[in-house]
Amino acid sequence: MHTPVLRIRPLALGLALTAAALAALAIFAAGAAQAQEKVVFATNWKAEAGHGGFYQALADGTYKKYGLDVDIQQGGPMVNNRPMLPAGKVDFLMAGNLLQSFDNVKNGVPTVVVAAFFQKDPQAMFAHPGQGYDSLKDMAKAPVAFIGKDGQFSFWQWMKSEHGFTDAQLKPYTFNVAPFLADKRSVQQGYAISEPLSIKEQAGFDPVVQLLADSGFSTYSTTIETRAELIKSRPETVRKFIEASIIGWNNYLYGDNKAANALIARINPDASPAALQGSIALIKKMGIVDSGDSLTRGIGAIDEARVKDFYDKMVKAGLYKPGEVDLAKVVTTQFVNKGVGLDLRKKFTGH
Repeated sequence: MHTPVLRIRPLALGLALTAAALAALAIFAAGAAQAQEKVVFATNWKAEAGHGGFYQALADGTYKKYGLDVDIQQGGPMVNNRPMLPAGKVDFLMAGNLLQSFDNVKNGVPTVVVAAFFQKDPQAMFAHPGQGYDSLKDMAKAPVAFIGKDGQFSFWQWMKSEHGFTDAQLKPYTFNVAPFLADKRSVQQGYAISEPLSIKEQAGFDPVVQLLADSGFSTYSTTIETRAELIKSRPETVRKFIEASIIGWNNYLYGDNKAANALIARINPDASPAALQGSIALIKKMGIVDSGDSLTRGIGAIDEARVKDFYDKMVKAGLYKPGEVDLAKVVTTQFVNKGVGLDLRKKFTGH
């Protein structure tokens, strides 16, 4: 008995092999998509609208699209994430402003600012309306200025050297607005994108807000620091994190931010929908994130000349000595100023 031989035509064989190859490729691609690089990002406070772009990139999958599995670890009054960066426990750290970065370089801590997500520091001074305190120089005439301990050793020194404030006005600010509300002739420090909302809620009036940035306090804020070693060994990781965060901020400010706000509220129950929306409106109105260089270079932009300008002002204020900080080690523009996200802003806003 003759055993039949199965004969496969060349075309059929080719199709079979192609199908198998495509199936294998699909499996490989699925595995590659799942192989996200783990990144730990620590913030300097509880989740809030001022961190919105980062939570947006997490909530809408932008980080994932860039191949990153990002773990955002929030800060808070009892949390100090700063030592975690040089210790290698986190990959990226949200810093308050350039003063902390100057101190790192001065003290030999090998961290570098790789992006500046706030073009304006939200640090501000508040006054009661109708008291004649309509500029920062006017506020220098107030009999009482409530300033916190950290502020006394930073922006207060600049306020004295540039705008005529004196230590005779100084009263400690303990993050309680009651003493300010009780004295109409007083002025108080605060965060321009949040505390005007709480003052309005508690006292029923909108305070006069003088943003220090609009009077020459030229630091960047909500800067992102990483280790110098990480820039050398994993520059693509840094690039992807910064670019994805820039996309996140454009979507948060100008697109649909519902998922990000829901995530923020889940992580920090104190972040009410009204507070989040109010802060977003103030961020836009004051140009905190998107103004100046970011309008042409993209959110997160850094100008090295501006970094030097701020350092020179801090030298004048007595915080540093000339040449004490090597500014070349403070920031890098390697990952910003490339126009990332400008197309998104134009899509949402028309300009």
